[in-house]
Amino acid sequence: MSNPPLAGVVIVSVAINLPGPLAAARLVELGATVIKVEPPQGDPLKSAAPAWYDELTAGQDVIPLDLKDPSSRTRFEELLKGAHALLTSMRPSALARLNLVETLRHRGIALVEIVGHDGEQAEQPGHDLTYQAVHGTLLPPALPLVPVADILGAERAVVSTLAALRQRDHGVRDVHERVVLDAAAHAAAAGVRHGLTSPGAVLGGATPSYGIYATADGFIAVAAIEPHFAAHLAAHVGHTREELTREFASRPTAHWTELGLAHDIPLAAVVLSGNPAAEHTLATAATQE
Repeated sequence: MSNPPLAGVVIVSVAINLPGPLAAARLVELGATVIKVEPPQGDPLKSAAPAWYDELTAGQDVIPLDLKDPSSRTRFEELLKGAHALLTSMRPSALARLNLVETLRHRGIALVEIVGHDGEQAEQPGHDLTYQAVHGTLLPPALPLVPVADILGAERAVVSTLAALRQRDHGVRDVHERVVLDAAAHAAAAGVRHGLTSPGAVLGGATPSYGIYATADGFIAVAAIEPHFAAHLAAHVGHTREELTREFASRPTAHWTELGLAHDIPLAAVVLSGNPAAEHTLATAATQE
């Protein structure tokens, strides 16, 4: 990016685990300078997914500090002097114990706070799995392959950071944006709530031209939902679920992806995660098409 929109912007982040580092990485992509402050024991993400951690912290200064230690706290406040925003991801009580609000207000530093819950549930613990659980985006007993609430929450944190910086540009000194992961999970579940993606709904298995089918050597994702795509699919593969199941199973996946490209049909090979449980889930889904 030749002229990144956040060039010159400095973000200090004390956000660990996943949503904060995801947001920080995106802010770096937009040109911001991110200083990542971690506890002495490090970010748990590093031990859980070291390669992802390295990817998300690329281009950042990572500084271990114990914010309960006076000398570390002094160093931390030095870092804040040049910052435009502070990104956090902790429960409100933990943030309050840092006693930072007055410092941020005095220096005109925006606070972007990622929390799990809001209101009366603000101190309730949670993670992506529990946020998804209460909003209906799980199919038990399978665990989700994608941490939807964390990823959407991270994107919301990026937007909130941009909004916070905009407010600073207008002279607002007490800028505080809160991103709630439970609310992100609620937003992600809209397709289920509105009967679009729930099992048996239009995008949940009711339409033969939108689903996953077994091939001779794997699985193929079929997304021919629009009438012209469905017509192409019917002309070159089949129309009914029975026809599609039989035809897709008769040839390898590569044949079908090539056919899709040749005849303008949205077909894609299903890339398995390497997790036997995921393969079983997809196999089950295919047999139920």
